[in-house]
Amino acid sequence: MKEIAKGKTFQIKTKNTMMLFVPRKDTMTLIYYGKRLSSATDIEKLWGQTSRWFYTLGGNIQETYPAFGGDLETQPDRQSMNVHGALQSIHANGDPTTEWQIEKIEEVKDQKGFKHYVFSYKDRVYPFFAKQHYRASFETDIIETWVELSHKEKGDVRLPRMDSCGLKFRGLSNRYFVQNLYGTWASEAFAAESEIPRGGHLEFDARSGVRDAWGNNPSFMLSIGQKATETEGNVIAGALAWSGSWHIDLLHDANDDLHIYAGAANLSGPYILEANRTLTLPKFLLTYSDKGKGQVSRNFHTWARDYCIPRGHELRSILLNSWEGAYFNLSDQVLLDMMDGVKRIGGEMFVIDDGWFAQGEFTRNNGTSGLGDWTWNRDKLPKGLAYLVKQAKKRGLKLGLWFEPEMANTKSQIAHDHPEWIIRGTNRALRGGRGATQVVLDMSNPKVRENIFNQIDAVLKSAPGLSYIKWDANADFMNYGSDFLKGEKCANLWFDYTAGVYELIAKLRKKYPKIIFQACSSGGAHAEYGFLSYAEEFWGSDDTDARQRIFIQWGETQFYPANAMACHVTAVPSHQTGRVTPIKYRFDVAMSGRLGLELHPKNMTEEELEFSTKAIETYKKEIRPIVQQGDLYRLVSPYENTYASIMYVNKEKSKAIQFFYGMNMTYCGDYPPPVKLQGLDPKAKYRVEELNYLLDRKGNPKLHTVVNKEVLSGEALMEVGIGFTMRPEYDSAVLKLTKVK
Repeated sequence: MKEIAKGKTFQIKTKNTMMLFVPRKDTMTLIYYGKRLSSATDIEKLWGQTSRWFYTLGGNIQETYPAFGGDLETQPDRQSMNVHGALQSIHANGDPTTEWQIEKIEEVKDQKGFKHYVFSYKDRVYPFFAKQHYRASFETDIIETWVELSHKEKGDVRLPRMDSCGLKFRGLSNRYFVQNLYGTWASEAFAAESEIPRGGHLEFDARSGVRDAWGNNPSFMLSIGQKATETEGNVIAGALAWSGSWHIDLLHDANDDLHIYAGAANLSGPYILEANRTLTLPKFLLTYSDKGKGQVSRNFHTWARDYCIPRGHELRSILLNSWEGAYFNLSDQVLLDMMDGVKRIGGEMFVIDDGWFAQGEFTRNNGTSGLGDWTWNRDKLPKGLAYLVKQAKKRGLKLGLWFEPEMANTKSQIAHDHPEWIIRGTNRALRGGRGATQVVLDMSNPKVRENIFNQIDAVLKSAPGLSYIKWDANADFMNYGSDFLKGEKCANLWFDYTAGVYELIAKLRKKYPKIIFQACSSGGAHAEYGFLSYAEEFWGSDDTDARQRIFIQWGETQFYPANAMACHVTAVPSHQTGRVTPIKYRFDVAMSGRLGLELHPKNMTEEELEFSTKAIETYKKEIRPIVQQGDLYRLVSPYENTYASIMYVNKEKSKAIQFFYGMNMTYCGDYPPPVKLQGLDPKAKYRVEELNYLLDRKGNPKLHTVVNKEVLSGEALMEVGIGFTMRPEYDSAVLKLTKVK
């Protein structure tokens, strides 16, 4: 580490943004975050020019990591205790206040393209410490910040609140608008936007303990002054990388200052921190754009592929998942038939979903039994998993398996042998989730983690070549209590459970580095960067209806990249909505992410099989690299129209893919205006070509634009746009644009 002199103005810069810190008393204050400017001195002068003499309860000047009880004012007659701290600590002697003084600022050696700084704080009285990290990615404009807490007090320190950040921005505007993602099962990631009233809070949280990207996603986009669009406006955006319970609190105070707090949530009492132990809090990801919401999304997507998601630059396999095609009704023959089907249409992987495990009375034939007993069922699959791996390989396929490692059923061997491993209340009746028997295992307990690791390890050893794990989690904390965390420390369960899950999956990844992991939790409840630090992709929603997925995927791409978003073609009528949509429409929607299927190919018509084969071939050759590695531009919102459009452009701006989807369009009623494209080179020429089209009875393509095969300038495509002729509802088009010399 290289120490940086205290008492001086300090900057953190990325390609397009900067943070500016100034010394105040014996601590540091963040005075600017936004567009990168050339003069820090001028920023400091302008920041100090305010004529406001009054102050908000909690102080005018805010430390970089404010704590409850801190003295934040520089004027002796303007002292105020900070009551909006990101941290509240009750010291070993019962004192509930903390006052920081900075000890040092250091630069940490990091990988190329990053600047990493640590602000080390100590309480003025007690041996209580915080190390606040700022890790800035130059090219992507993403700044990660997190805190490490420790102490050497004579007894435990209690932490009622322990946020990862507490940011205050002085007087950016008198209006702030927040876009968040909300939803629940089968309706994840719907977008809403609200204004924060002056003097008011907008708080988003999750209290499941497990399925914590339901209800609200741990992310937001905040528009400054007026609602930003995809292409215009000043936006501060954040995402909390945490899979457990959390909260994000946005305050617009009486002085028009903006406060942002985000972190893991303690819901049943203070976290108990022992002496000489370091508690590392979740990362909070921050970015800024003066070019609207679309640039925010591209910042996150690029950062995620480059630095967060494992193997972020690998193209994802096209897979068939067995769930909607077979449910629990598995046998060797059913699985081999599905393998034959996915091989025929050009798929690359087959994943066996729920129902392959547990023995005897605990056999997994429905949702009431077997969870926690990770051994292949000898009655359903008498030849074993190794046989199925070989059969998949024989067909040129990889094979994957579904697990639900965090869960058990009360009807299972593990629950019978170790009831103390279940999260449950003392002297309370045990509540059950799915099937009235599903319960959550205590992942804070290292013995539980060791048992589940050994079981999964044995499965993977028994079937060398398994390539994929779908990691599901289908319950909340329905009960509360831990035989491992005794007394007051039971309150640590909210945090330590999630930390334990991360430790388990990290251990599996280390031993099996070639296996792809999918983060699934009753659909999209693990669509967040905590789990995506350990998994290559996430399951967006159990709702696989194509029309609904347009909305869900529109929301999820606000923060999460296409190559991490699993999108499957399923049978009709939809198993969730009952809607019937054409096979082309289902493919066109699923192609805008990681393409897969979830049906039994034997139930497809010959016409559907032929179309699927051609669509998959087209996706592999023309679409997959651009969608999975390109920059996303959202062109037409489904929230405001009866149609929607998005496009992806590769980094070289030499190729692009545009998707256009009709939704509830009336016959001879809706005439979409030309869609203006984005992200192209205005000086270049592009050939427009429609892909994945149907043929009429004479064998001619059913096209949706008159400019097919035309060569047009990027400038005209972006300023004038492409017109589409859509037939009645659930029609769609896919265009490829290729730069020509």
